[in-house]
Order: sequence, then structure tokens, then C-alpha cells
Amino acid sequence: MEPAVLKQLRFSTMGERLTDPAIVHLMANALSNPEILSLAAGFTDNTALPLDLVKEVVTELAQRPDGSEILQYGMNSGRPGLRRAVAGLLKGYSGEESIGIDENQVLISNGSQQALYIATQVLCDPGDIVLVEKPSYFVYFEVLKGLGVEPLSLPSLPNGRIDFDGLNTLIDRLCRSGDINRLKALYLVTYHANPSARCMPEEDKRTLGKVLQSLDIALPVIEDAAYRDLYFVDPYPAQSTLSLPEYAGLPILYAGTFTKPFATGMKVGYTCCTDQQLLGKMLNVKGQQDFGTANFTQAVIETVMHDGRYQEYLSKIRPHYGRKMKILHNALEEEGLRELGWSWDEPTGGILLWAGAPEGFDTRFGSTFYNSCLSEGVLYVPGDLCFAEGSPTNFVRLSAGVLSEDRLREAARKFVRSAKSTGQGA
Repeated sequence: MEPAVLKQLRFSTMGERLTDPAIVHLMANALSNPEILSLAAGFTDNTALPLDLVKEVVTELAQRPDGSEILQYGMNSGRPGLRRAVAGLLKGYSGEESIGIDENQVLISNGSQQALYIATQVLCDPGDIVLVEKPSYFVYFEVLKGLGVEPLSLPSLPNGRIDFDGLNTLIDRLCRSGDINRLKALYLVTYHANPSARCMPEEDKRTLGKVLQSLDIALPVIEDAAYRDLYFVDPYPAQSTLSLPEYAGLPILYAGTFTKPFATGMKVGYTCCTDQQLLGKMLNVKGQQDFGTANFTQAVIETVMHDGRYQEYLSKIRPHYGRKMKILHNALEEEGLRELGWSWDEPTGGILLWAGAPEGFDTRFGSTFYNSCLSEGVLYVPGDLCFAEGSPTNFVRLSAGVLSEDRLREAARKFVRSAKSTGQGA
């Protein structure tokens, strides 16, 4: 019998666009060597995860007369009690007590990543443009690539803040070329950002809102606040776009999550949306995907939110991550990285540190430096992945989240040793 002839499989245009994301490359390197010291993974610390608290809550839920309901399907938009708790969480931030959000404007998602994908999917067609910061969350770039959407960087100043003169010039260019019609959204990471660890000053938010109000189009603003609750000492005082008057009337989508501050594996995020039409479209897609985020994990989060155990847990882990970040920051300094011309700001929240090497130093996949770090058993995220244009190529994103304190120090030593051995022009 002759072997069957394999016929060519036909993919959609989206399927043809898809390639292995950068995160797959990073994970492959990590998983192929269990001993590797990963400063790349944006994971939280296993030793700080609320295992005992979750076991306690699950037992309580199972003992309720209606306990079995948590193992049943839930609502497409999410559990009403959790959505009310999210609205209450937002109103608990300083300056946002009168924020006009209620449970009917909240969608519970599988982490905030799902909400970002769905929002982009319902707003954008292939060939459209989304404005992003410089740098920005590189995994969101993979979302845009898969959907055929072009990320376009906001002009920025050397200190990372928005260059508003440059932004006005950019908008003028888009208007003159007609490309303003392809501009469908603005994506911002505003608190202890991934990757830069910066927070956006309220002054910049307000000025940006005024610029958006001057446009002839209603440009949706996607504010990603995944790390807002992971400050080390004091919360960053800037109000969100949900409550600033400069954004009144604009479609605002505020994405938060319980994965980073509570438990990553539970995959519970939330989105607050000021535009009911946009929220309705997102709920339509959500229903097509999964009928709703897992009712079980939502019930756990709802319970700890309701009785104060969530905030109690946060009060314990904030200093934990602050101590780990201090260890990474100090180790890089003590090993002499600044003396090699590298620079960075010490983060005040989150789990990420953004560092820049001297101009001309190459940190990309396959560079001499990257390969040297791999040989040393250290992994990082190349910074070029975080720029829409793929450059500059002399930055790195480091994470203090997953490694123990001793292994953080060891990783910093090996990272700096590679920087010394590869030299300025590697």
C-alpha cells in the first residue's frame, strides 16, 4: 500500500501570522535547565503564595449549605459579589472615593491578559494601530501581532515621560496621512509598569486626557493596572483614568488582576469599562470563549475580598517583595554594574527592574552578552522586545519575583560577571 500524500493545510490569515512568541523561547531555556537562575520570569514567589489561606477558604466554602454552587457554571460577566467587591476596591483608592463604577460595569476575566486580548479583538481590524508606551508590555505586543494590529510608540522624553510636543506632531502626521482612521486604542501601563517599573504621574495623565479630548475620534483608553496594589511602602498617588475629569466621555477600559497580588495560578482578573457598548461586545466574545471565568476560583477571591483577608494578605507580601527588590538592586550595585555604565532606578513597587546598558551594548537574543548569561545559568528578558520598533537594543528586564534571596544575589553576581566579560561593544 502506497503511503498517503499529505495535503497542504490551509490556515486563516491570522493563523498564517502566528509564530512562536518570545515568551516560549524564554520558557524553553528555563525548562531545559531546572538549575537556571531566571531573572526573566514574571512569576510571583512560591514561598509567598497564600496556600494556607486558600485551603482555609475552600473548606469554608465547601461547608456552606449551597457549597456545591462553586463547582457549577457561573455568570458570563462574573460573580455579582466579586464584581461588587471590585467596584469597592476601586473606590478605596485615595482620591477615587466617588468613582462612578458599579458592578454592572465590571467583567471578570481569566487574568487581565484575556481582557486585553478581547478588548483589542473587538476594537481592531488587521492593519489598525494601537498607541503604546515606550517601552511597554511585550506580551501585549504578541497579542497585537496575532491580530494583525500595529503598535505605535508614544514619543517619550529621556526620563521615560511622554513627550507631548512629539505626540502632537505624531497626531498631526496621522491626520495628514489619513492613518488617524486606523488608530483604534491607546494602551497604558500606569502603576509600577511592566517592564519599566515606572508609574505615570497624574500630571501626564491629565495632559494626555486633554490631548485625547481634542481629537475628532473617541479613542478608547486601555489602562493596565496589574501592579497597582504591589507597592512596597506607599501607594502611588495618581488617580486612574476612570476618575480624572480629563477623560470624561471617553471610552475607558481599566484592567486589573488578582493574579500578581494574590495567586497567579487562579487566573482571575477584572475589567471596568465606562462604555456599555464596548463592554457588551467583550461579553459576547467572552461567552463564545468560555461561558465565564471559573466560578470556583472567583468564589475564593470573592470570599477573601469580602471579609478583609485579601488586604491583610497584601499587607504581608508588600514588604516581602520590597525586600527582594532591594536585594536585587543592592547586589547589582555591589557587584559593580553601575561602574560599567549601566543605569536604572530603584523600583518602588512590582517585581520588575528595568536597566539600561551603555549605548552600543547588545542585549538581544543571540548576542554575546545573552549567550554569556546563558552559559552562566542566568536568564533575562531582552529589552528590545518591549519596544514597538524593536530598538533600542541595550536594555534588559529583570524580575525579583521568583528566586529566593540567596539565588537573587547569585543571579546578580553572574549577570554582572557576564557584563564585565563581554565588554562595552558586545
